[in-house]
Amino acid sequence: MEPITRRTMLAAAGCVALSGQGVAEGTKYPRNLTKEDVDRWMTEFSNWGKWGKDDQAGTINLITPAKRKAAAALVREGVSVSMSLDADLPKEGATGGPLPSQGGGTSPAARGQGGGMGNRATWTLTSRPPGPEPRDLAAYVVDTIAVSYHGNNTTHLDAPSHLYYKGQIYNGYPQSGYTDRGAGKDDVLSMKNGIFTRGVLFDMPKWKGVSYLGDDEPIYVEDLEAWEKKAGFRVEPGDAVLVRTGRWVRVREKGPLDLNRATPGLYASCVKWLRERGASILGSDVVQDVRPSRVEGVNQPIHQMALMSLGMPLIDNADLEALSEAAAQRRRWTYLLTMNPLRVPGATGGPVNPIATF
Repeated sequence: MEPITRRTMLAAAGCVALSGQGVAEGTKYPRNLTKEDVDRWMTEFSNWGKWGKDDQAGTINLITPAKRKAAAALVREGVSVSMSLDADLPKEGATGGPLPSQGGGTSPAARGQGGGMGNRATWTLTSRPPGPEPRDLAAYVVDTIAVSYHGNNTTHLDAPSHLYYKGQIYNGYPQSGYTDRGAGKDDVLSMKNGIFTRGVLFDMPKWKGVSYLGDDEPIYVEDLEAWEKKAGFRVEPGDAVLVRTGRWVRVREKGPLDLNRATPGLYASCVKWLRERGASILGSDVVQDVRPSRVEGVNQPIHQMALMSLGMPLIDNADLEALSEAAAQRRRWTYLLTMNPLRVPGATGGPVNPIATF
């Protein structure tokens, strides 16, 4: 019989872990999750009831007055950087093109310059300019702006109400609360007083020494922790976590990236880590999830668990290139993040312009 040693005990413990509930390799953050694992985590990591049975703010509750004061202290130079794309309007011709449901569209994305969504116009701007003759009285020009912001071309916020599953949304509210006027619960108004917190940038291409990640390259917890060590910070409760994959460099160099088929992004087990660290918001230059997700039967596990189980808002399609440069110049990847979502009752999110201030 082999003598009992520390090595044999550890080996035995590993075997027990491997025979567990489908999680991979006995690790804390497995890499071979199944649909059953995700469904179990939806309950195991749920924030339902954590801030009361009537809560609709989810992880925004982690941005406390003390957190805001600490974030304000990060401003040393007063230099601000936008993390938003320009509105996706045609470069030439009429800007009041057909809405997405009508097909057509001549926006940059529709022409293959934005992100690869085919003929989908996300923004329209309709204006009636004055004629060439000057007037003796002051006059005004008015315009109408419309946007179909969910998708892959517009920098936007997903509120927890953006996703429902098995008849419910975040904090157990029923799916029946949706009407043709939007979401009855968990809408964007939970953030009506604005977002003001510490932002932290995870610059994955810089960590890996490349211009951009591969088209379907996953990001694991080990990558996040390695970047933390290199960048000299640690995610703390209330932080807004932004993850750069280099999408817009890839688009400039190689053309559109169809995010519905393949995109670099976080593997599903990162949700567990984000919850443990107390992140309040997750954003990226893609749509958070690596695609394909590598979890059979679950299309976007990050979206599913973050929005519905954690109540964590998401920022999709951010432009993090200028932020990456500003942070690298200062060798500082933490900053004040501010964001003021539009106050539209019932909206499941909205177009946003997040600002980093150093």
